[in-house]
Amino acid sequence: MTSKELREKYIEFFKSKGHTAIPSASLIPENDPSVLFTTAGMHPLVPFLMGEKHPAGKKLVNFQKCIRTGDIDEVGNQWHLTFFEMLGNWSLGDYGKKEAIEYSFEFLTDKKWLGIPVEKLAVTVFAGDNDAPEDSEAYKIWQAVGIPKERIYKYNKQENWWGPAGITGPCGPDSEMFYITDKPACGPKCQPSCSCGKYVEIWNNVFMQYNKTVDGKYEVLKQKNIDTGMGVERVVAVLNGDADNYQTDLFLPIIKTIDELVGGDMDYCKLVKLDMWEENVRSMRIIADHLRAATFIMGDDLGIAPNNLDQGYVVRKLIRRAIRHGRMIGIQDNFTDKIGKMVIDLMSDVYPELEKNKKFVLDNFIAEEEKFTRTLQKGLKILNTQMEANDMNLTHKVKMKDMSPVDNIPGFTPLKLSGRWLFNIYQTFGFPLELSLEEISRMRKIDKFEIIKLTDDFNQEMKKHQDLSRTAAAGKFKGGLGEMSEQAIKYHTTTHLLQQALKQVLGDHIAQKGSNITDERLRFDFSHPDKMTEEQKAEVTKIINEQISQNLPVTMEEMTVGEAKQVGAIGLFGDKYGERVKVYSINGFSKEICGGPHVERTGILGKFRIKKEEASSAGVRRIKAVLE
Repeated sequence: MTSKELREKYIEFFKSKGHTAIPSASLIPENDPSVLFTTAGMHPLVPFLMGEKHPAGKKLVNFQKCIRTGDIDEVGNQWHLTFFEMLGNWSLGDYGKKEAIEYSFEFLTDKKWLGIPVEKLAVTVFAGDNDAPEDSEAYKIWQAVGIPKERIYKYNKQENWWGPAGITGPCGPDSEMFYITDKPACGPKCQPSCSCGKYVEIWNNVFMQYNKTVDGKYEVLKQKNIDTGMGVERVVAVLNGDADNYQTDLFLPIIKTIDELVGGDMDYCKLVKLDMWEENVRSMRIIADHLRAATFIMGDDLGIAPNNLDQGYVVRKLIRRAIRHGRMIGIQDNFTDKIGKMVIDLMSDVYPELEKNKKFVLDNFIAEEEKFTRTLQKGLKILNTQMEANDMNLTHKVKMKDMSPVDNIPGFTPLKLSGRWLFNIYQTFGFPLELSLEEISRMRKIDKFEIIKLTDDFNQEMKKHQDLSRTAAAGKFKGGLGEMSEQAIKYHTTTHLLQQALKQVLGDHIAQKGSNITDERLRFDFSHPDKMTEEQKAEVTKIINEQISQNLPVTMEEMTVGEAKQVGAIGLFGDKYGERVKVYSINGFSKEICGGPHVERTGILGKFRIKKEEASSAGVRRIKAVLE
């Protein structure tokens, strides 16, 4: 079965059960500071899972593009992906566990659909804890549909609990479905919680019964929902008997292109079949996964260019890590744009925005690869200078122009090589550890124990950095659409005023390219080639404050996409709601397709002030503003 056939069968099945098909949302969440990317199919639907009415009804189905970045460094095994497609069906306060499980069982086992033998399936349910009771209901339903109790496993929250998408929001116990492969069991206690590969998770039913609050409490939701997720790549692999995601129609053309770039010396499928899981196989997977993910992030209608902030930092990390692994397997010339083009050719029939944004994607690949090549050259120079100083066996500190990041001693560095020093080189210049160790080994004899010590010390420094980053991120991205505060709602409405004011002052070419809202400020990205003048900023501020002072009503009307266009509504996000959309109007001033929520009148917003206007990426400007 191809990926195209799987998507079509899934949509057809749930439409036959009364679900309405909706399109994939953007990878860049709208006005949600809780996460950097859309991490699951449920993420764009959070307001509707919390009780807001969806224009397409209570039963929905789609396939959604997703990015998960929490463990980028672990990509390289046969199943793990950064970008993936998630098939999902939802009940927004309609059907419950019984129907959800029955639908899942029918789609998986009926020969009209996937036709998986029942004996090849195992399932898991929530065992219960202090926050929520055991899910005995799901356990009994699985037995009733035909899964024997010896293949129903009970696990704790770590294994069988889903959500929220951010720090807060809807969540609940889940029930996961596993395909039992022909791989030998790892032992008498082999089960789905093992990581041996005998059991491969293919689907997850989430029973959204709770809302997690800011203080970590689990409150019962008034509207109970069903949210499911089936990974396209993994299911296609399982149905075709493939050993991993990378042998499916979604990846194999990319893998073959990588092989051609190396010179045709690597036959990926042969290496896997012979169980040769060495670094070459891992590197090919990392290159394919990372550049595919970067292509989708940059190719989104809210496409993000590589930079050092938030989503842009992730794009940069993906591209640079792929380049490093390309060099490791022998790709000497620039190649990322070639892989990007292959991804676009493969996927643009499903996601036409990739073809539409092709030039932006390929131009950024080329620019970032050239920039990183210069970084690598600079890193080599710095490393060589340090090695030469070491080999002089000096006992004092040697002045070196390029070494200011180390030890907070401007212009100086200690002579002794250390994992900490190598991490500083990596952190400051992006020069990877494996290349540092390779260069050190080239310049002088270094035994394996020294390499192990340097690597361990480097990894300790990396872990400290990651812990600090997670702590900072938890503070930065607190809150979310599931629990949007009154102040955040005010800022959300203000972005509508801001976009219209920018159009009036700068021109109709203005289009929103992203936004981020917290309780303290709004951040709004928009397409515009030039820095705004002080006069332009003052005029935008004046227009917005005039609309606020008039205390204009904010109204909402549901209509078709065609009707929304006829009345002049703007917005990049209308397609994620399907054929019917919500149009929010600020009386006589702006009209925009949006999911909400908004204030009822502009008079409560306060005084608008622009704090900063700056470049975000090529052709995109960013405004940070506050309400006082």
